[in-house]
Parts: sequence; C-alpha cells; structure tokens
Amino acid sequence: MADLQSLPTFGPGGMVHVVVEASRGMRAKCAYEPDHGVFAFSRPLPQGLAYPFDWGFIPSTKGQDGDPIDALVLHDASCPVGCLIRCWPLAVLRITQREAGKKARNDRFLLRPATDPAKQKMPDARLKRELEQFFEAAVLGTGKKLTFEGWRGPKAALAAIRAAAR
Repeated sequence: MADLQSLPTFGPGGMVHVVVEASRGMRAKCAYEPDHGVFAFSRPLPQGLAYPFDWGFIPSTKGQDGDPIDALVLHDASCPVGCLIRCWPLAVLRITQREAGKKARNDRFLLRPATDPAKQKMPDARLKRELEQFFEAAVLGTGKKLTFEGWRGPKAALAAIRAAAR
C-alpha cells in the first residue's frame, strides 16, 4: 500500500487532496499509520458525539504540531476511510492547542469536494459555532485544551496549506 501521507498535496488544477480518516457519522477517531499502511483505532469520541462531516488530513503537509494538517470536508456524502477527495478550501479555524504543558497551533481546515454539485460556501455563523463546539467536545478526556483564534476565508486557508506543504 502507498504511504498516503506522501501523496501530493495538490491535484489537477490546484485542487487540494484530503485523505479521509473518519467518515461522516463515525463515533471513533482513527489515525493513519504509515509504517503499517493502515488506519488504526485511536479512541472513541465522547458519548453521543459523531463526526459531522468527513474528517482527515492533507497529505505532504506538516502543521506546527508535527502532523499533517487536519481537514474537514463539508458535503452531504460519507466517504469511506482511506478515500482521497479532491477539494477546494473554504475556511480555516485558527486554533492553539495545549497539551502536557506544550502549546502549538493545530488549525482545522474546511474544504468542499471539487465535484460537489451543491458547491458549499463559506460556513455561516451558526455552522462555525457548531463546529467549534464539536472540536472542543471531541478532545474531552484527552488532556487537550483548545483556544479558538478566529476564522479566515478561502485565500488564507489556501495560503496556509501552501506554507505547510513539504
């Protein structure tokens, strides 16, 4: 199996690649393990919580936390774990994460599938707040503390993805 973290960041026409780690509706967090070429169970989400959209990472990127940057793909479908989705950036939520006395940026990027006929737009205020609450609830019991530093639009998201590309 190919190392999915090493796939190119960008696809045809400059689309951004996202590899799904947790499908919409999943109640467990999975993480890609490149040494074994599999997606491993990481932990259950807190009781009653499920991923609202497909969750994954943008390959060949490195965030300040040392991991590939996080991506949430806004669409009505649910793609299988391991699926590659070609996307356009919609927004980035700037987040500082504290864990075990260490502090690092761990932003969350929102994208839409390039071929989605619904053509999702920048999330409205209500969806932004709901996503912030989801991200906060998703780390309950992990010892992580999130500080939200605001939303930026598609241009800022794309610039941050380019800066993180290896």
